[in-house]
Amino acid sequence: MAQQNEVPLISREILFGNPDKTQVRISHDGRYVSWLAPLAGVLNVWIAPANALDKVKPVTNDTGRGIRYYIWAYDNTHILYIQDKNGDENWHIYSVVVDTVEVKDLTPIVGVQARIQAVSHKFPDEVLIGLNDRDPRWHDIHRLNIQTGDCALVLQNDTFSGFVIDDAYALRFAMHTTSDGGREYLKPDGAGGWASFIKVAMEDSMSFGIIGFNKTGEIAYLVDSRERNTAALFTLNLETGKQMLVAEDPKSDVQSVLVHPTEKHIQGVAFNYERVHWQIVDNAIAEDWASLRAVSAGDMWIASRTLADTVWIVAYVVSDGPTRFYRYDRATRRAEFLFTDRQELESMPLQKMIPAVIKSRDDLSLVSYYTLPPATDSSGNGIPDTPLPMVLWVHGGPWGRDSWGYDAYHQWFANRGYAVLSVNYRASWGFGKDFLNAGNREWAGKIHDDLIDAVTWAVAAGIADPERVAIGGISYGGYSTLVGLTFTPEVFACGVDVVGPSNLVTLLETMPDYWKPDLEMFMKRVGDYRTEEGRTFLASCSPLTYAGRICRPLLIGQGANDPRVKQAEADQIVQAMQANNIPVTYVLYADEGHGFARPENRRSFNAIAEAFLGECLGGRVQPIGTDFEGASLSVPVGAEHVPGLSAALPR
Repeated sequence: MAQQNEVPLISREILFGNPDKTQVRISHDGRYVSWLAPLAGVLNVWIAPANALDKVKPVTNDTGRGIRYYIWAYDNTHILYIQDKNGDENWHIYSVVVDTVEVKDLTPIVGVQARIQAVSHKFPDEVLIGLNDRDPRWHDIHRLNIQTGDCALVLQNDTFSGFVIDDAYALRFAMHTTSDGGREYLKPDGAGGWASFIKVAMEDSMSFGIIGFNKTGEIAYLVDSRERNTAALFTLNLETGKQMLVAEDPKSDVQSVLVHPTEKHIQGVAFNYERVHWQIVDNAIAEDWASLRAVSAGDMWIASRTLADTVWIVAYVVSDGPTRFYRYDRATRRAEFLFTDRQELESMPLQKMIPAVIKSRDDLSLVSYYTLPPATDSSGNGIPDTPLPMVLWVHGGPWGRDSWGYDAYHQWFANRGYAVLSVNYRASWGFGKDFLNAGNREWAGKIHDDLIDAVTWAVAAGIADPERVAIGGISYGGYSTLVGLTFTPEVFACGVDVVGPSNLVTLLETMPDYWKPDLEMFMKRVGDYRTEEGRTFLASCSPLTYAGRICRPLLIGQGANDPRVKQAEADQIVQAMQANNIPVTYVLYADEGHGFARPENRRSFNAIAEAFLGECLGGRVQPIGTDFEGASLSVPVGAEHVPGLSAALPR
């Protein structure tokens, strides 16, 4: 077996630069295939004739943060995409005419967030959008003509946090958060008002949803966890109230539903415990599914399909390689390989991600994933020959989850010589409502216990060296890093916090206005800053309260325009550490928000993090080199604590 130091370093550019191609779509009429790809180093939309991919051309020319989401309009001549300014999340909706590449800002209002609320094949020239231009808390519903840019008010909204809209653009249901943190669904009362339809208790509010309708609109599709633990898929007859089970899984919630694009019947339901698995409920696609399962390994997704449902774009996700895209012709049942999303990964020494279910101290099952460095497991049993330095990389949310598949952070850390472990702690979504609700008001309590239990498991299994364990993550993962270094200051050798809150009181006090319709949810699940008792509780869960306990190296990354976790969250923990003469390195990005969207910024921060971890844990380090080029970083505090950082900063 090769030695670890003989395995080539995978460059940060390959791991964290732009993908070659991503978000692959086929136009509704099947004439074009489109994707996001770099143009002068910035992600833009490209299209090609479906039968001549070599004739690809860019149809947008974003020169800033890059386009991260787009859809085909049903007229098949426009593409719609969203963009904000330097991470402020005040999204504008843009259209581009694919033939002339004419780009138009359809919502050119400064300081306003636009949302695409509904698109329908019945109205190819129009979409429904939400705008909070009248009141930043509430998104009024408008009907937008993508040809002319004309925008007509449909509903002035002073109450609701969201809507369920059908293909006829009828607002069938509206939702709002109730005073107890639950959710109420209301329906039009026929007299211009709204009548209560379903009230969902807080414990079910994150695992309940009306997700669509059948073709006639008489049957609603529900994801529902009421009177059960895991969220299953049901049909609901809106006239009789009869509810029927379609698909369920005893361990996991519904993750995705495949619905016919025009006939609107359910075809398949995906669940995800350790891996994704599908229940096919429409016999009309059973043979298609069997054919596609034989094409390639990995977890399979239908990424896009034509309106006539004759052609599918199919993606196969693996943990030790790039995603593979195919075009599948249903008439011939032939799958044609298109490309992978990152071609350079195909020749890299990538490692398999290993699922593991770890028991918490109170007997919850924590679905987790770990990756080992190459040349460290000679027996092939998933346990390294000797315990390794380890990075505990914590997901955001907390109401998110880690999943099996290619993960740039796992591959990066493993390539540098670290075991890496990601844990679906309580409050993670997808494992049933009991597991999710077990995290309520436990941000620095039992959620952190789960992370410590996972570290204990890794040490006991012979995976981790207990003296060389780092903790890191983004958003809630950044908060967990600060909790780790303050609540359990001796457990971790160091921490990497990216846009993590340090003070839960100020976090909740400064949430974006458009989150305030769901304020009661945060108050019940996190803590209530509006009462003295609540503020005392939140302070007891805030790393800032215990900043003086930090005794291990800390690296902080922050976006100056973050609307969710304001810059003050980083500033105040840095100031507290300085007041206590505790070393800290603080990296600030002037043109970023909640996380680092520009690849130049991601690459520069990860270059710093790699040097930081190398100093703390002893792993391999690729020199910073030119990885600061084009980045907006400044280092207000602590450059001297990271090897090579001061010398690499622009003079």
